[in-house]
Amino acid sequence: MKIISEAKSHGGCQGVYSTTSEACGGDMTFAVFRPIVAKEQLCPVVWFLSGLTCTHANVMDKGEYRRMAAELGLIIVCPDTSPRGDHVPDEPDNWQFGKGAGFYLDATQAPWSRHYRMETHILDELPALVAAHFAADMGRQGVMGHSMGGHGALTFALKHPDRFKSCSAFAPIVQPSTADWSRPALEKYLGADESGWRRHDATLLIEDGARFPEFLVDQGTADGFLDAGLRPWLLEEACQKADIGLTLRMQEGYDHSYHFISTFMDDHLAWHAERLG
Repeated sequence: MKIISEAKSHGGCQGVYSTTSEACGGDMTFAVFRPIVAKEQLCPVVWFLSGLTCTHANVMDKGEYRRMAAELGLIIVCPDTSPRGDHVPDEPDNWQFGKGAGFYLDATQAPWSRHYRMETHILDELPALVAAHFAADMGRQGVMGHSMGGHGALTFALKHPDRFKSCSAFAPIVQPSTADWSRPALEKYLGADESGWRRHDATLLIEDGARFPEFLVDQGTADGFLDAGLRPWLLEEACQKADIGLTLRMQEGYDHSYHFISTFMDDHLAWHAERLG
């Protein structure tokens, strides 16, 4: 692990680091905020998964999480959204696919399968580093995300309820297998057989029997992607059928931006802290 930068913030430390990822075939960057209490005791961890076109830096610079994380004693880990580098295949004119759009899955189709293995990177590689270097209590982990990252958070929680004790999302893509901006990506990463897509779709995971105690989802009513890409009512229907707790808050007048995320970030961190003890 290489330290790119570290700076004092709210008594704790906001750091940016890089590691050589075997899963992604190159160096990967991630950010970690440690509250001051992490100098004295292990702290619970909340993973923040960012959305399309983002890196670790978007939420770090605009998410406004450090004050509340410091108050609650939470470690916040912000991975990147895809592999990076000139050696990584890409569609540079397509913002919904390739670099910045890894969709938190392990690709099975060439040429993407060599590098686009974000699920393994986030669930296997990064936790080992976080546990070793950042005073993290890995028995108390939560996961949250925005948009594409909301999709990742929901699916990770549903597939690993033994690992994640809390889950929330801002404007998640709840059914990427049918959404206009994620369906093409799933086909390229995973192939034409849609049965292989089901484990990367929150609503279909629930339909297939996956369970999680409860979710918190905030969605802006002025979000331009609401009707075609996000469709939180599909998650609501799936959770109702499966008797999964869902707090879905439709926030009047809010869009898809970090102005929306930063407004409700404190609520989400408090939700995680309560469930992580």
